[in-house]
Amino acid sequence: MNLNYQELLPGNFAPESRVWIYQANRMFSLSEVLEVEDMVNEFVDSWHSHGVPVLGFGTVFFGQFILLIADESASGVSGCSTDSSVRLIKAIEGQLAVDLFDRQLLAFLVEGKVQLLHLARIEYAIKHNYIIGESLFFDNSVSDLADLTNHWIVPAKESWLARRFSFRNEITS
Repeated sequence: MNLNYQELLPGNFAPESRVWIYQANRMFSLSEVLEVEDMVNEFVDSWHSHGVPVLGFGTVFFGQFILLIADESASGVSGCSTDSSVRLIKAIEGQLAVDLFDRQLLAFLVEGKVQLLHLARIEYAIKHNYIIGESLFFDNSVSDLADLTNHWIVPAKESWLARRFSFRNEITS
């Protein structure tokens, strides 16, 4: 899996641009990805905040993550414009029968594939060496473009998970 997602991010957006990541509870099919990207592009093209166009960007990464970015250096994003983006995501959920708001479902890169694990199962996964400190974790809590670029996919030991769990750095027998 090519993890060079940074190459696909808009280069003309401010580093403090706001970011929202919605992780699906399953992989989208190719036709679903195309459908979601059409919906996201249509939304971004008409995204406004108090009548002012929002400089926005949206896409699907790794067949499982919907990403929205708003460059607030051009125009601020109000509560109403944020609500409109949530309505888009809820529409996608309903149309594709997918959950995009389960923050207890965490994504890791395991053997080159995105694997989902419920937060309640992390301790078990660590104990049985399924997840170690070096395991790549999709930290969907990033909130701006700079963090997305540098800290979205990180070793679990470098994420917020390290404050809650003790990770092993290597697999033991």
